[in-house]
Amino acid sequence: MDNSEMLRTVPTDLFLGGDWVAAENNATFPVHDPATGEVLTEVADASPADAARALDAAVAAGAEWAATAPRERGEVLRAAFEALTARADDFALLMTLEMGKALPESRAEVRYGAEFFRWFSEEAVRIAGRYTRSASGSGRILVTKQPVGPCLAITPWNFPLAMGTRKIGPALAAGCTMLVKPASATPLTMLLLARVLEEAGLPKGVLSVLPTSHAGAVTGPLLDDPRLRKLTFTGSTSVGRALAEKAGRAMLRTSMELGGNAPFLVFDDADLDAAVDGALAAKLRNGGEACTAANRFHVANSVREEFVAKLTEKMAAYRLGPGTDPDTTLGPLIDADQKETVTTLVGDAVSTGAKLRLGGTAPDGPGWFYPATVLDEVPSSARILTEEVFGPVAAVAGFDTEEEAIAAANATEYGLAAYMYTRSLDRALRVSEAIESGMVGVNRGVISDVAAPFGGVKASGIGREGGSEGIEEYLETKYVAFE
Repeated sequence: MDNSEMLRTVPTDLFLGGDWVAAENNATFPVHDPATGEVLTEVADASPADAARALDAAVAAGAEWAATAPRERGEVLRAAFEALTARADDFALLMTLEMGKALPESRAEVRYGAEFFRWFSEEAVRIAGRYTRSASGSGRILVTKQPVGPCLAITPWNFPLAMGTRKIGPALAAGCTMLVKPASATPLTMLLLARVLEEAGLPKGVLSVLPTSHAGAVTGPLLDDPRLRKLTFTGSTSVGRALAEKAGRAMLRTSMELGGNAPFLVFDDADLDAAVDGALAAKLRNGGEACTAANRFHVANSVREEFVAKLTEKMAAYRLGPGTDPDTTLGPLIDADQKETVTTLVGDAVSTGAKLRLGGTAPDGPGWFYPATVLDEVPSSARILTEEVFGPVAAVAGFDTEEEAIAAANATEYGLAAYMYTRSLDRALRVSEAIESGMVGVNRGVISDVAAPFGGVKASGIGREGGSEGIEEYLETKYVAFE
């Protein structure tokens, strides 16, 4: 299927209460191709009134969906998994067109994202409570789980499918209804996903998708509405803080996966070839535009030069170009602002004394491209060690002792992911316990797994997604006391 044919199959209206409708006043906004800067298509631009209608539908459908047998809810998710898998190539091409990532990256996201529907289709029938006699012997304790209620999900642009399925899957499995506000840069994938769920038999009103170019105006009234019971957000820490403050006033249940500044530690006993391969996976997955991407490479000085030489050689082989080009291994950044952010952070690092080993200069021409870049001997004063670069830039700094490595890893307000390479099991256990991070990869550069709890500590968020823990974010615990 070519690009224009693909785009013609994608709905561009709002999915509101189970129907495809135009936005209020027929408002639309453009979606751009990051590889060219050109407009791909226009999509409906939801208004606060549209969002209110969607919440009305979610509330109206809530009781019946919550009472639906868990097996039936699971079967809807399973059918959506099968349909999504069958249309994997369509979804991959669509993601590449609107987000820019190379097609192999998009195909990998479809496989990963679809698995959340399969996983939570199975978790739907495992929602459990407990029944026991009280310790005092004076009564009995019944503990049950019930759906939280109507939820609002705000998803990011960097993983437009997986960040949606990771929220929609557990919400629907738990018996919740949901409104999704996708990122304005990448709404098309979520709209096509809504079509798949509709065709899988999801009842009307259970899910609405509300693309909009004015997020605050649309989500603000929803957060103030007492009928909304939960907010789940993936995005920047600054936006997360603002949303958490607003959600706190309404005492909403919240789960947030926010910014990261992942350290990648290479100890002197590491298998350097394996560490370099892991570094490539941790740094260049999604072109570096991932919250779990390795941001700071702290390498033992005794092996740093060898590590940097091998890393530079392999990163130099990445081919920059449009994600639809079969030879491309590194696509464009999402937009001009992100390109400017990466350019600024690299420039600051060089100006403070970092050594540029590869890249560092954006090419001329259309699109928002930035090459694979390696910085060595990055000083502690460089902004790139404390700010999330969200691009294909590896910033390397040395250390001499394990204590220095741990201190450097923890010298950030963030705590989402961390990585280390060592042959010592004792060191792996010791350092993983000392690192202030919600997730740690030991001798591996990719840690995301649908069966594992994903989330961070400190300024990287609250709550967990995926694993058996993920569905708990959408369930309330009720205690019933019996005589």
